[in-house]
Amino acid sequence: MVSDSIQPLSSLSPAGSPQKDEKVDDINDPARLDYVKGRAQFSAGEYSEAALSFHNALKGFEAQEDEAGIANASDRLGDTCMAKEEYGMALDHYKRAFVICKKEEDSFSTLALNKKMAAAYRKLGRLDEALELLYDMLEHYQLTKNPKGVVEMLTVMAELFIQLGRIQEAADAYRTVSSVHAGFKHQRLAEEFTRKAEALVQE
Repeated sequence: MVSDSIQPLSSLSPAGSPQKDEKVDDINDPARLDYVKGRAQFSAGEYSEAALSFHNALKGFEAQEDEAGIANASDRLGDTCMAKEEYGMALDHYKRAFVICKKEEDSFSTLALNKKMAAAYRKLGRLDEALELLYDMLEHYQLTKNPKGVVEMLTVMAELFIQLGRIQEAADAYRTVSSVHAGFKHQRLAEEFTRKAEALVQE
């Protein structure tokens, strides 16, 4: 779902990240101008101003029926809401971007958005919904043979299991992380996660 007029969602980077050869003076499209301004405001920590700029950009992209622009602006609005601790609103924006990316079969972006949505669910205390997304991401990383992603997901899942009082499942997740590290000869990390698992079941 790449559009030349805006940063493609499949290269999602933290809001405020500068894009190569992108100068505000060179941009004629008001929606894109608002979007670029919002990124600069976000990176300066001016979240209220950034939210307004991204909102204006979103309205502009909607008027143009530019789905890539809508997805990008929605994603950035989500990031801004997270920074402002407005987690429910962040979730709504991420979901809107996700629907567009899913339709465009942009798996890189849907994965990135799943991570953000899982973080928002955690902040809202909706741990079961966060876990559901984490299971989906874990399956993706397993299918694509991405051990770094597998370890990242299992570690977060273990934290959630502990919060939910599902100690045995947390210990199992840590043991799996340990075995992945052991497979790559990361001895220190393998031992560290084994200790974490043992500490949980001994409590």
